[in-house]
Amino acid sequence: MGEHVTEEEAVDVKWSGDWVAERLGVELVGDGELRELLGLALRRNPKRAHLLVSNVLGKHVPQRPSLVYGAGFELGERVRDLLGEAEARRAVVLGYAETATGLGHAVADGLGVATYLHSTRRPVAGVAPAGGFEESHSHATSHLLLPEDPDLLTGAATEDSPGTPLVLVDDEFSTGNTVLNTIRDLHVRYPRERYVVVTLVDMRSEADQGRLAEFAEEIGARVDLVARARGTVRLPEGVLEKGRALVAAHEEDPSPEAPAPRGARPAPVRVELGWPDGLPDGGRHGFTPVHRAALEAALPDMAARIADALGDARRVLVLGFEELMYAPLRLGTALEEATTADVRYSTTTRSPVLAVDDPGYAIRTRLVFPAHDDPADGPGDRYAYNVAGAGFDAVVAVVDSTADTPALHAPDGLLARLAAHADQVLLAVVPSYAPSPVLPATLERQEASMLPEPLRGPAFSSYAADDVGWLLQDLSDTVLEAPTEEREEAIQSGGAHYAESLPVEYQPTPQYQELFKAALDASAARIARAVGTVTETVLAERGPRPVLVSLARAGTPVGVLMRRWAQHRHGLDLPHYAVSIVRGRGIDANALRWLAAHHDPADVVFVDGWTGKGAITRELAAALEEFDGFNPEIAVLADPGGCVGTYGTREDFLIPSACLNSTVSGLISRTVLRSDLVGPDDFHGAKFYRELADSDVSGLFLDTVAARFDEVAEAVDADAKEMLAADRAPTWEGWAAVERISEEYGIHDVNLVKPGVGETTRVLLRRVPWKILAKRGAGSDLDHVRLLAEQRGVPVEEVGELPYTCVGLIHPKFTRGATGADGKAVAGQ
Repeated sequence: MGEHVTEEEAVDVKWSGDWVAERLGVELVGDGELRELLGLALRRNPKRAHLLVSNVLGKHVPQRPSLVYGAGFELGERVRDLLGEAEARRAVVLGYAETATGLGHAVADGLGVATYLHSTRRPVAGVAPAGGFEESHSHATSHLLLPEDPDLLTGAATEDSPGTPLVLVDDEFSTGNTVLNTIRDLHVRYPRERYVVVTLVDMRSEADQGRLAEFAEEIGARVDLVARARGTVRLPEGVLEKGRALVAAHEEDPSPEAPAPRGARPAPVRVELGWPDGLPDGGRHGFTPVHRAALEAALPDMAARIADALGDARRVLVLGFEELMYAPLRLGTALEEATTADVRYSTTTRSPVLAVDDPGYAIRTRLVFPAHDDPADGPGDRYAYNVAGAGFDAVVAVVDSTADTPALHAPDGLLARLAAHADQVLLAVVPSYAPSPVLPATLERQEASMLPEPLRGPAFSSYAADDVGWLLQDLSDTVLEAPTEEREEAIQSGGAHYAESLPVEYQPTPQYQELFKAALDASAARIARAVGTVTETVLAERGPRPVLVSLARAGTPVGVLMRRWAQHRHGLDLPHYAVSIVRGRGIDANALRWLAAHHDPADVVFVDGWTGKGAITRELAAALEEFDGFNPEIAVLADPGGCVGTYGTREDFLIPSACLNSTVSGLISRTVLRSDLVGPDDFHGAKFYRELADSDVSGLFLDTVAARFDEVAEAVDADAKEMLAADRAPTWEGWAAVERISEEYGIHDVNLVKPGVGETTRVLLRRVPWKILAKRGAGSDLDHVRLLAEQRGVPVEEVGELPYTCVGLIHPKFTRGATGADGKAVAGQ
């Protein structure tokens, strides 16, 4: 049997829609990729004769799991770009049963931090429907929404929180009726301001294309559409009648529904997956970012169990079960990593489709077997397409425990049908998830009680034990460093997130070390004054015993200094912890749970070193929407971007702790978040560079600044009094400047524009810099920047109108060809 061949493989086959197109006059027109994505078949359905058969969905056509997952994940990334990080974090993704349950889940993964829910045709005892709708052209129409959290679909904005976008995912968008039915039902119950429709192919006719905008205007909401490809199906007059006749004629053909069995085969073998306790089998009742992390951590071991059972199998099909698409898909992607076998993925379905063994037809063979999950609508046939005759020497059937019934194992059941066409059949059963009766608050306390205690020096960091407790896990023995150029290429290409690896630690030259010490001596009093001002403001406005929580690692030296000021001036012994926050991934949720279990969240004050354009400020505000009681306001030493209301100064000056990396931050690396290292019950990670102890100036920095506390005390009292009486509302002046610079220099990505002395220093130490913009007349605050720029061959351009002392520009669209043979940056283009 021939099968679909993707554009990544050798292509010399007929289009899998030719057979239908030639006999019915159906035309598929649109984007050039459309025929790679879709084939055509005929369906036994009185509502629509033809079926668009996706080659990247993993339903009817066996396909590489990584390609199927990647198609959905990429759409999710596009939605995240459309919504922006803050809205993407609040979004709920809704996938359609049965064909789009896996696609929708992959889209949610692409968004990064969205909760996922899919509709279902399986009622679940004890779970009240939160909504329902009809799918007009489907073989089976009624959809139920059964979230475990009754508030999951609540979407309207309130005084306390912004609204929640709803992202609706289906494999094809043909008329728009299904989406309109969904929104119409949900908008009455859970009104919101924004919806995003996501699909692999937008196949609406010209007549249907305006309906979505009209409907959005009617309900007073914004509705966006994200599609991988666009086109339409041109149907000649009378096509439904012709299709019925063609189906009837071929059903009268006595030829077998699948190639003849190849003789007796061994009985199916059950594989114990080791599925994590309490982890949902999919999105029927909701699948949260915590669930996602637990699954990612467990996948390698589960795939290894399957690989061991497969032995020498070379061509393997992972076969999912109706709505259970995501779990088998991810097992398939993990199996691709764990074995050299050719792994494919598809799922069974309740949708009847005519099978025609012709290379120009999308459904070549069909296995028929009885339903085996005691469906609510009664018994009936189920189907597996393009499995028989496909040359699989092993099939891994993945079902949930509800479907592991005698009917599955019967002589005419699915397993027997598969065994007739493969040398080996494995059965992997995923426990059907039952919504927990445990109250959320109780569950949170139980989870927090199992978290480890903070790490402290000298075992972890060169700071004293009472200076800071690190809510991190120690990854010191893990190799995480990668060359700067390799990291930059991976980050900008989307192949990796910056928090998945570490830059190689910069080893300062003797000249640079002397420059740091000179800068520290020159600025110590100014830093001490800013430390005192921000600490006094916090004590006055946030209570007498705040809990300082610094954002590792730039915020941590500032948090230590604030703690020392409170102790020196007021005799207060303030708790201080360091937590991880990652742009695009949010704050460490486990760290927040630990804090909530040990302190009043209202007492927590988040601390950072400085603001640039305010990205982390926004990230923190968005992340804390999911946690009650925490105040998202950040206290910073310097706020040149006008991004916060609690600060020591708004001057953009050199903070010497920005000049170096770990050697001025307790010998701690920046934080790491990678799924194979950070499990669902782990804190984010970091490394302790003990080997750099001889270069450590962390204590020198703290002691030099603290020695100036008495000298600046009078000025701090005046500054704090003035600060408390002033209008300190954020102006976001820096963000506007960054957007302007991004466009003026043709970068078109604000993430590649790093404003301020601190952020510019980071660019030169960790990233691949393109050029430095320096404010004309800037003095010694930029000596270290000019030295680093000279060492890396980066041009420094003086400009007049600039709200910052300097701005670092990361090389746009970087590849390793963007640096010369000596590793220095190429001159500006």
